[in-house]
Amino acid sequence: MQSRRSFLTTVAAGVGVAALRPSLALAADHGPIKTALNGPVGLQLWSLREFGPKDLPGTLAKVRAMGFREVEGAGLWGHSLADFKAALDKAGLNCVSAHAGLDVLTGDLAGTIAQAKAVGAKHLVCPWIPHEKGFTREDALKTGAAFNTFGKAAKDAGLTFGYHPHGYEFVPSPEGQLFDTLLGATDPALVEFQVDTFHAYHAGADPVKLIEKLKGRVRSLHLKDQKKGYPREAGKDGATPDADVPVGTGEIDFPAVLRAAMKSGCSLYFIEDESTDPLGHIPQSIAYLEGVKL
Repeated sequence: MQSRRSFLTTVAAGVGVAALRPSLALAADHGPIKTALNGPVGLQLWSLREFGPKDLPGTLAKVRAMGFREVEGAGLWGHSLADFKAALDKAGLNCVSAHAGLDVLTGDLAGTIAQAKAVGAKHLVCPWIPHEKGFTREDALKTGAAFNTFGKAAKDAGLTFGYHPHGYEFVPSPEGQLFDTLLGATDPALVEFQVDTFHAYHAGADPVKLIEKLKGRVRSLHLKDQKKGYPREAGKDGATPDADVPVGTGEIDFPAVLRAAMKSGCSLYFIEDESTDPLGHIPQSIAYLEGVKL
């Protein structure tokens, strides 16, 4: 599974446009996704990272045809900012949130914020904290301070800033877990959190309890499920692609997760698929969310 860290770096380079894979052929428009949730269900574009850099307009057209109207960005897929925004507009998609790596935020905070605003995003999210020899308490404290800086700059620009935990934070620390260390180092008025149901669950955390703990600070969720019987690994930041299954078909108690999210004030829900068959899984996840009783 390609890491977000490497993807957000490589998509900055130019890529050639290839023929659209047959599996990406357009189907009949699903129509807007309708659920019992208190906010829209969007797609994290990382899910289609194998397709987007090769055919931007075709991929975004497919996203629209699946019923999505909102998306969350994961880089520009090798295109210019103007071309990426034009493709979003042509497909009728709103990029309401955008991911940006810690190195990008540190190297050009003003430029990163400007790019997020230019694609239409209202929310900026950091998805990863680099850690070569394991995530440490020092990493948590240092990054928490940096997040406050990013959050202040984002707020001044009319955006919110948040962090997406990946699992390596859920290991012991003097504050409880390193996630607690990071949480305590951030200003609640400046830093929100994007809970990824799969990564939290796989790394040993309870997504429901995590959302409840972060009440008022969870702006959005990443929705994906873990295959039944797949081993959970405390503090682990990833899994093999076969561990990712359509929402509602795995081990995670999604009705409980979604009720907790709504109660906490979450207002954005992004399906994210890290399997080898996102085009097969995503419609199943949509169908589950449209039918789930809350």
